[in-house]
Amino acid sequence: MSRCPILAAAVLMLALPLAAQQKPDSRDLNTVGPATKNAPVAIPRSYALVIGVSQYKNLPATAQLEYPNRDAEDVYTTLISAEGGQFPAENVHKLINEKATIANVRQELEVWLPSVTKDDDRVLIYFAGHGFVAGGKGYLAPYDVDVHNIAATAYPMTDLGADIGGKIKGKWKVLITDACHSGAITPQADSSSDRATLNSTLLDLQKSLFSLTASRDREQSFESANWGGGHGIFTYYVIKGLEGEADTNGDGVVSADELAEYVHTNVRLATQAQQNPTSERGSFDPDMVLAYNPTHVKAANLPPPQFGNLIIETNMDSTEVFVDGVSQGIVNKGTPLRLPGIAPGAHTIKAVRMGYEPDGPREEQVYPGQDTTVSVRILIARLHNHAAVERFDEGIKDYTKGGAANYKKAADEFHAALALDPKYSQAALYLGRVDNALYQDQDALAAFKQAIDSDPDYVEARASYAAALLDAGDLDEAVRQLNVVTLRQPDNGMGWYLLSQAYARKGDYKDGKTAAEQAVAKTPKNAEAHFWLAECERQLNQPTDAIREYNSYLSLSNFDSGFGGQLNYYLAGYLFGAGRKTRAAQTDIWRELRGQANLGICDCQWMLKQYDAAIASCQQALTYIPKDLFANYRLGIVYAQKFNQQNSVSLLAAAKEHFVAVVAANPDTDEAGRSRKYIQMIDSALAQQP
Repeated sequence: MSRCPILAAAVLMLALPLAAQQKPDSRDLNTVGPATKNAPVAIPRSYALVIGVSQYKNLPATAQLEYPNRDAEDVYTTLISAEGGQFPAENVHKLINEKATIANVRQELEVWLPSVTKDDDRVLIYFAGHGFVAGGKGYLAPYDVDVHNIAATAYPMTDLGADIGGKIKGKWKVLITDACHSGAITPQADSSSDRATLNSTLLDLQKSLFSLTASRDREQSFESANWGGGHGIFTYYVIKGLEGEADTNGDGVVSADELAEYVHTNVRLATQAQQNPTSERGSFDPDMVLAYNPTHVKAANLPPPQFGNLIIETNMDSTEVFVDGVSQGIVNKGTPLRLPGIAPGAHTIKAVRMGYEPDGPREEQVYPGQDTTVSVRILIARLHNHAAVERFDEGIKDYTKGGAANYKKAADEFHAALALDPKYSQAALYLGRVDNALYQDQDALAAFKQAIDSDPDYVEARASYAAALLDAGDLDEAVRQLNVVTLRQPDNGMGWYLLSQAYARKGDYKDGKTAAEQAVAKTPKNAEAHFWLAECERQLNQPTDAIREYNSYLSLSNFDSGFGGQLNYYLAGYLFGAGRKTRAAQTDIWRELRGQANLGICDCQWMLKQYDAAIASCQQALTYIPKDLFANYRLGIVYAQKFNQQNSVSLLAAAKEHFVAVVAANPDTDEAGRSRKYIQMIDSALAQQP
């Protein structure tokens, strides 16, 4: 639980600040690897806003779009990828469909980005949806746009230009817009003229900006199921380019010029020159790094390729296709997956379906300017070695008994099963779970990864892997894995719950709240989903809502601790908060979270100046976690503020008791330093009492 107090208090009527000071974010460049032997690739701190609107609240069915929401989700995935944009996940905000209201768009563009960006940052803004013109001015259409009140419900290009040019700081600024979709809303009569105005406005926003727009004057932007299973054609090539296909010189870096050339060339070819993406050239830093994929580093001075196309067809529904190790989506029988814009040469193709032997990986050649059709065949149901199944079943028996001794026996059985059948993904999954329970963290991570490598669409294994990553503190990779889980299974409540925890622990409370709300909606009886929703709401200064969710957690987790002790240990760690395993007993995890929930309620009541209720809640927290530094610190503050109201010496003595406990818990913390000052003031005040 983060304990960064939101308010400040005074002791003995002296205004001594209590808010913990957060360390400023590092401004150093992040060196991610060498582009060449002598030139490391340095990526500055990066922020992005991703907006995608397919369904509009106030527009008729004929004006709705199909793919901008998917466009935005896939752009987000590419930006946070370690083989793509390398943006920290907590620094990428996304507004999809109903979240993309005019109020939220203004909040992100005019408040959030200006408040976090600095002069040396990289900033990217992406929009997919309707663009239109009214009164001779260009607008982007948010979810709640009203064509009868455009000035108040749409986002003017002039405001966007002012945001990017003045309010939002950064040395590298990128604007990518896939607006003007087919069927775009144009309240004025001459739609061709409107598109010209809109596109020229986009290009004129800010001359120090790299602006890449979907089409040029008087053109519209198309979307189709024929590109990657369903995308705006422009965005499809933006994503492929950022993944590395645009890296024509083979240095691993996708530069602004490379992306612009790749997208323009391929979109123009794909639409028979009906759509021509346009970029503002020559005004941006030529060293701007849009993405870096070290797997694409090749010999220097390669000639620019003429791109080809992959057409993937399968004999079975729900087949996932990987090209060069990157998932390209799901392909179904009778509906080929078209992947244009592939660099010529050899590419590895792998097709997987849960419960079947994969097809591949195998190499396929892509030829310049040609279609390469690849027929993948999922034929053989995965039949595990009989002896391996017997060892796995024995391991499950030991696993379900619980306890360290039984987990060790189970681990031996799972190891034996994998020795007999190395692709036995279930055995690898459960081996990871027992290793996790036994605190063999690196072994657990390796086992979970083996399960995923054997069955890349094994969503349960990905969720377990993410939970272990949370334990290990690798929050970025956990977010990436959980992003895959929630995209493939939008109703996976556990995936949303773990994602909410990952975001909250990264300090991204807004996205954490969104994920937690999804978790609560999908699995309302998951107590920990309510806990993390409360944590995020508390940090977002929404104490009343947070108290309600903390109480929901306490109600749903109010089982007898003896029952808690019978729970499988891994399950306890998985449900009660992966990344929080600090004790060997699952009942201790249960007690710790209940203590933290009561402490959260105390903190919220303190924010609301409900001091008597806060004292009771903090005291309840200390029954679960008696030596907790933050519970004692908050209780000391509340007693001190009660003294300011009532001037009772007994309240000062109670405050001192808890400040002393803070120093004893960890004398090196900021809270301990402040507590020592409070103790000195309290001793001075007590000495003056008659």
